[in-house]
Amino acid sequence: MKRLLVASLAFVNVVAVAVRAADPPSLKEGLWSIHTVSTDQPGDKKTEGTRSICRNHAYDERVRAQAKVQAATCKIHTENNLGSKYESESECVMRGTTIHSKGVTTASGDNATHTESSTTYDPAFYGISATTMIMDQRYVGSCPAGMAPGDMMEADGRVIHRGKQ
Repeated sequence: MKRLLVASLAFVNVVAVAVRAADPPSLKEGLWSIHTVSTDQPGDKKTEGTRSICRNHAYDERVRAQAKVQAATCKIHTENNLGSKYESESECVMRGTTIHSKGVTTASGDNATHTESSTTYDPAFYGISATTMIMDQRYVGSCPAGMAPGDMMEADGRVIHRGKQ
């Protein structure tokens, strides 16, 4: 649970900063595979996994709106939108921990994105002082029957219905 919370905070911070860019590029609607590799410090603890998410433009807008609310408390140090490449650096305070994130996202058209980010936590959050994350997303095709935008599919095929929140 702690590991999930720390990873979620790092991911939310990266997303929160990214959504502040003017007119982020639209991604194709449908099923997206998301492969994530993260490494926590101290101890070089590596976590790797792949899951898929069903998305459409309305869902993406809802996520951006939620992230903008969270990002309102963040201090943006750098924000560069260079066509298919977006660079950001921010600092947020969540649950008494200052979270400093720096990341670069590169889009390959509307079919794929690659993100590299580094995040530090001061004081350490559940014993984790820093996280690096590499996330590759790619368009797979249409969402399977029974999956709504926002629903996630784990690597084992289990579907988590989150689309109607």
